[in-house]
Amino acid sequence: METRGRPRSFDRAKALESAMELFWAYGYEGTSLLQLQRVMGNITPPSFYAAFGSKAELFREALKFHGETVGGPAVRALLSGKTARESIEALLHIATDSFTQPDKPHGCMHVLGAINCSPENKKIQDHLVKLRAMRAKYFEERFRRGVREGDVPKTANIPAMVLFYTTLLNGLAVQARDGSSRTELHATIDGAMAAWKYLTAPHAKTSAHRG
Repeated sequence: METRGRPRSFDRAKALESAMELFWAYGYEGTSLLQLQRVMGNITPPSFYAAFGSKAELFREALKFHGETVGGPAVRALLSGKTARESIEALLHIATDSFTQPDKPHGCMHVLGAINCSPENKKIQDHLVKLRAMRAKYFEERFRRGVREGDVPKTANIPAMVLFYTTLLNGLAVQARDGSSRTELHATIDGAMAAWKYLTAPHAKTSAHRG
């Protein structure tokens, strides 16, 4: 029997993708339930809640879908590069391509989806903070693997490298949303990779914070 209020052609995967793109474009708080219902096939509120639970649950599912689909190539690049440097550089360039697709929202849903939220949605904001922290963890694991395999010097300042390249990745997403071109962003990555030599040098390990 068809669920009442749900179109006969309802495709859950397609509806999820449509919701992802809406959240990606407008953020969690900027996306209304009515907008979601429309892009997801004009489903009724009861059918929406039956299929996805709540707006918050849908957002979390959309984030996971975004990571597995849009973010998949960048993750594979991080894991498959022959060296840590090659892996990070490839990830940044691939991510920039995904941030600047002509037929998709610019930027990154994980960065821009809920930067500032009202108090009642703080859990959503905190969830995204945790997801971004996982990126830093993956970067650290790749750098430490590089140390073990010999392509990252033992003198490397791993915490500084993690912070530098995760900050760069998040910043590229913001700049893409603000209108920077793909060419400009790729040039920025090329410049940032020049910091690799500094961050892996012996002096970088003991450099004091300059405040």
